Amino acid sequence: MQLRVILCGLCEYISCFSPLWFKHETISLIFSSSVHLSAVIWAGAVQQDTGVRSVSVGENVTLQCFYENVMAMHFSWYQQPLGGRPELLSFFYKYDDPSKVDPWLQKKPRFSLQREEGINHLHISDVQLSDSATYFCGSSHSNMVEFGDGVFLSIEEKSHTEIIIQEPTSETIQPGGSITFSCTVHSGNCGEAQTVCWFRRGSQPGVLHTQRKDCRPVAAPGPPSQSCTYSLQKKDLNSSDAGTYFCAVASCGKMLFGSGTTLIMTNQTEGQAAQIKVLVQLSVIRTGVLLLFLLSCVLFVRKSDATP
Repeated sequence: MQLRVILCGLCEYISCFSPLWFKHETISLIFSSSVHLSAVIWAGAVQQDTGVRSVSVGENVTLQCFYENVMAMHFSWYQQPLGGRPELLSFFYKYDDPSKVDPWLQKKPRFSLQREEGINHLHISDVQLSDSATYFCGSSHSNMVEFGDGVFLSIEEKSHTEIIIQEPTSETIQPGGSITFSCTVHSGNCGEAQTVCWFRRGSQPGVLHTQRKDCRPVAAPGPPSQSCTYSLQKKDLNSSDAGTYFCAVASCGKMLFGSGTTLIMTNQTEGQAAQIKVLVQLSVIRTGVLLLFLLSCVLFVRKSDATP
């Protein structure tokens, strides 16, 4: 695999260095000559960043490359996307004017080189997801081409902080009443409209309502953010409306869920029974007090009659 990558790079290098040669003739020459095959090597003369470099979208990164071979005349960078073929990024001659613009880098204005004696660093500004690839640094002289081990550039999307607040947490309502559920979302400025779904977990679960709108920016210190508040009102409630209500918000490529609002419906029959029970208890107490009063009166009368 490495040899195939190097051969592809060498073919492109030769075709660039000697435009009078046809590419298929160059390939034939490479495969027919053991001299050229042995000339393409991985050598310690080229030292570059290796392993994996991780950066976030929008950041800047510099991939370092050092070479020790004073005989090297040509220097290059190759980019190989995952599962793709290596592509030539830059190629220059040792004695080129430093102000000379690399024709390959003209196609990629975010890419630039730091060229000094023994140094050929590749700088990438405002990194994008499409920059994720393996980057090889190379140098050559005569029929000798040397490559570094390569470094894989891993691009990570910037994280967005999302906070979702659902109110109220619980509510007890009598039949015929009403309630308003509220769901507030604070998220990063991903530039996308948000979609919210309200659903209930209870005796009759299901999606109740769907909303979609753009959120207003939040003026506060720190990274830019946006805020949205969604509401769902239900009127003329009955016992079938009892359950836990949730909001689910699609924000910045993620699905966020609220903590839920528990709606408890009081039973009117139970309420009436409780009232009757209280009335019965009050009646019993009142009757007891009345009996005690009558008993006291009877005792007082008998005591008065017994006195001479």
